[in-house]
Amino acid sequence: MTQVAGEKSYSQRQKTVNIVVYIILTVMAIIWLLPIVWIILTSFSGESGPQSHFIPQKWTFDNYLNLANENFPYWRWFFNTLFVAIISCVISTLFVLMTSYTLSRLRFKWRKKFLNIGLILGMFPGFMAMAATYAIIEWIGLSQSLFALILVYSAGAGMGYQISKGFFDTISHSLDEAATIDGANKNTIFWRIILPLSKPILVYTALTTFIGPWVDFIFVSYIMKDNRDNYTVALGLQRMLERETFVENYTTFFAGAVVVAIPITLLFIKMQKYYVEGVTGGAVKG
Repeated sequence: MTQVAGEKSYSQRQKTVNIVVYIILTVMAIIWLLPIVWIILTSFSGESGPQSHFIPQKWTFDNYLNLANENFPYWRWFFNTLFVAIISCVISTLFVLMTSYTLSRLRFKWRKKFLNIGLILGMFPGFMAMAATYAIIEWIGLSQSLFALILVYSAGAGMGYQISKGFFDTISHSLDEAATIDGANKNTIFWRIILPLSKPILVYTALTTFIGPWVDFIFVSYIMKDNRDNYTVALGLQRMLERETFVENYTTFFAGAVVVAIPITLLFIKMQKYYVEGVTGGAVKG
């Protein structure tokens, strides 16, 4: 009887704890979702300028139609962002995965020192080198161009090898040894054996390298200066809220923010499973 009563007491305590946890998570979810809901609602507001109420008093779809305004060519900026993000994503993903595989599988002189140097350099924010980066871009004649952004986002991508290397470390080395016995070289092993087993880290790397250019504001504002035609969405939206056009473009800004968030949101929803596996590791153990 005592044992049964103890089990019931434990079960009740566990149920209480679960209820409390659910309540806390629900409150946190509401707090997290409120700003997103507010942005979406404001994007449909028919009023101009900042508003004191959460739900718009007037509703309209004109804010989305105004994104084609000639004064602020939003869709040009959107496709600039998409172009830069896709090209940078492809190049950066290849750099990261090849660097990670090399550091995971090959043993060469200065390997450990290179790992340590890469770790130390990764602690410094990239914008510290903006002046030097811009000077180099001007020197090679790519100033204020989309290719300059691609170069900036892709050139140092290989230094972000830490997570990918950790993933490759979990893949059994016996696969490499068996392939080597069969006559495969390192290039063949990487492309035909290791990479097909690395879908989670491939997706994770692709997502992270895509998001960087998609949301970046600092580098694009420094490189593009006043070349409006080559703005990305992040810089273009910021220019919408300058003092002279703040009230006029306030709700249009929110419409643009909603539109630019849609692709990356859908991408995350579709790839969430692989993204989590890429962070936690999900390869063949050895």
